[in-house]
Amino acid sequence: MAENREFFYRRLHSLLGVIPVGLFLTQHLVINHFATKGVDAFNEASEFMANLPFKWFLETFIIFLPLLFHAIYGIYIAFTAQNNVGRFGFFRNWMFALQRVSGVITLIFLAWHVWETRVAAAMGAEVNFDMMANILSNPFMLVFYIVGVISAIFHFANGLWGFFVSWGITVSPRSQQISTYVTLGIFVALSIVGLRAIFAFI
Repeated sequence: MAENREFFYRRLHSLLGVIPVGLFLTQHLVINHFATKGVDAFNEASEFMANLPFKWFLETFIIFLPLLFHAIYGIYIAFTAQNNVGRFGFFRNWMFALQRVSGVITLIFLAWHVWETRVAAAMGAEVNFDMMANILSNPFMLVFYIVGVISAIFHFANGLWGFFVSWGITVSPRSQQISTYVTLGIFVALSIVGLRAIFAFI
């Protein structure tokens, strides 16, 4: 029974990391990328997201609760998993270790980002171009955001590879190799989007 529960939790953790958390990450990066088109373009995109119908329902059940479960169970996995990097050093073992490290970094970054934006908005602050420009004008916060965004994107892209394997989508070594290239491409593409958005604010 305990093994079945563990299997279910790991599958759920994997699924939620892609749908909806991974999709939300991608959507969030795309919205932020509007900053490259100027102040008004970003503010309009941000305002559109802020005024979505059923916003509280969407945020609670599509974003925060799935993210909370993924984060809590991910911490459990990170601190109980047996890494084999020291013994083997294969590419996938390194990816396994980096997945855990990037998960912890991403969690710290997300907690701070939510505090600076979502919680601040609940207290009356306006989430707009000027807010992000002010945050990123601090060199420390600029580096923090770059590291956090890259970590989040890596965690999603590499987690997508694991999702394909654990759900039986990529079974053969050949399909897993192709999946490695695909997820690497996703990581590079989203990283470009994320970094361009960050530097657009400064």
